[in-house]
Amino acid sequence: MKIIAALLFATLALAPAAASAQTKPAAKPIPAPAAKSAAPLAKSAAPVPAGCVKLPTLSPKIPALPAGSSCAKPLYTIVITPPIRLTDLSPMEDPALRDALNIQLPETITLSYIDFKVGTGALLTPRKFYTIKYTGYLVDGTKFDASENHPENGGTFTFQQGPQGPQNQRAVVLGMDTGLDGMRIGGKRRLIIPWELAYGASAHLSIPAKSDLIFDIELVSQSDTDPTPKPPATPAPAAATPPQPTAPAASTPAPAPTTPPQPAAPKP
Repeated sequence: MKIIAALLFATLALAPAAASAQTKPAAKPIPAPAAKSAAPLAKSAAPVPAGCVKLPTLSPKIPALPAGSSCAKPLYTIVITPPIRLTDLSPMEDPALRDALNIQLPETITLSYIDFKVGTGALLTPRKFYTIKYTGYLVDGTKFDASENHPENGGTFTFQQGPQGPQNQRAVVLGMDTGLDGMRIGGKRRLIIPWELAYGASAHLSIPAKSDLIFDIELVSQSDTDPTPKPPATPAPAAATPPQPTAPAASTPAPAPTTPPQPAAPKP
């Protein structure tokens, strides 16, 4: 849900001029040389077309998207409005009053995307297993990971979308988990994930803290069950057969004693 707050930039901008008018006598202004005033205008960023999002400056090391790709568009924007607002600011007040009172301005967080190939397969369905190919970059062009670096998974990566388990944990960063909506199988998308929707204020492996992430993603498939091959189950060892007691050998009967021959009786 978006929370919209009005900013008072116009009122604040009038404060220096009004204060100067009350403290200094009128004087003929000294115009700045035309050459110096034109230089900053030449360096100012081009206006962002309607419906598009202003992106952070990306390194030329990040591969350029195909010619004719659209501008970056928002998937969604989160607006964080501080609980305290400064209103009815008099022009006589110091413009630095907001800082002195430690009153924060609203903050916006936008997850942006560019579809540079529209898939022709089925539309993505939430809470299924998504199989993707991806390459991840930092804004300075550093490639920190890619699915092709994991041949043990066939060069792809599979995760189940949405919070899972009793603690509602997600398998990937929030920007990735919520950043594939609207894609079709076979489509390719560049995701520009702000650090608040990535790893946050903590470093993660080779990714520094508060790093915006750039992902180039190809949606390979979706399924109701995890398609990752399961390793073959190791058969349980056969139960050892306890040794059977050896039956005692049958005893051989002792031979009958031999009767010694009797001497023959003498003849009469």
